[in-house]
Amino acid sequence: MSKRKVLVTGASGLIASLLLPAFGERYDLTLVDVRATDRHGNAIPGIQLADLTNPDRDAYRHLFRGMDAVVHLGFVRPQDQRDPDQRFRAEFANVQMAYNVYQVSWEEHVRRVVVASSNHAADYYEPLILDHKMDVVTPEMRPFSDNYYGWAKETYEHLGFVFAVGKVHGEEVTTSIQASIGAHGGATLAERERGRQLENVQIRIGGPRETDLANATPGDLRTVRRALGAYISQRDLAQLFIKSIEVDNIRDENGVPFQVFYGISGNSHGFWSIANARRIIGYEPQDNSEIKFIDLLAQHIHAAQAQGSVEART
Repeated sequence: MSKRKVLVTGASGLIASLLLPAFGERYDLTLVDVRATDRHGNAIPGIQLADLTNPDRDAYRHLFRGMDAVVHLGFVRPQDQRDPDQRFRAEFANVQMAYNVYQVSWEEHVRRVVVASSNHAADYYEPLILDHKMDVVTPEMRPFSDNYYGWAKETYEHLGFVFAVGKVHGEEVTTSIQASIGAHGGATLAERERGRQLENVQIRIGGPRETDLANATPGDLRTVRRALGAYISQRDLAQLFIKSIEVDNIRDENGVPFQVFYGISGNSHGFWSIANARRIIGYEPQDNSEIKFIDLLAQHIHAAQAQGSVEART
């Protein structure tokens, strides 16, 4: 059986480095980014250079043609993180790039797009959880963020929903479809295609690092709780993306092929719900941060107790 053809944008970035080993075993990959080396300066074999923020989609359309799925990891960073104006402009470019990816995927009949969203799409809630004012955030809750990065991620998600509904393209030809039905008794294939839905999954990635707990100040249980709750291992991240690519049906109860999943492992301290990922795509995380980092967790608890913390708990 032939392999699925998958395009990966942002293929020289961190998340791509965690996914490509597993992807390479399963898919016929096309890799694209604006640079040909990873963050360590290592060349990435076979990568093709393209700027997906370019509004001229014909400049990179050939990369999307014939793809079964697109995994969108591309990201524009501001030159100066300290400058709010630069941060906004970079995130605005990211929104424009997401639109280009969705639109050219729709035009080229790509079945599904899987997008690297972020837990920051709803990060307003996180301090409330860490202050014990809330217990859990679910994908169904309205996403709120207090920063431009999270705002852009939520915007990717909402834009993906627009494409999944298919109404935008359908509205453009409502009059012509009605005329065709009146004249011929039915719409042409081209006219029906205008309302075609673009399937997409948004993965709110948590903490895909092995170092967060080790880097926390000894006894800082607030930071420890966040690190434990957000953690996702490399193999769980790959499983989540692979199942999001491959599962047959991602339609919601209203028939819209759109889902938002939180990207964390099966953490006992998790405060983002992965119940829908378990139910819809059969996500079965293999790792649990409390078990994986039990020795570090014990050290933090002992440090908190030695400091006389009133909340020597995680």
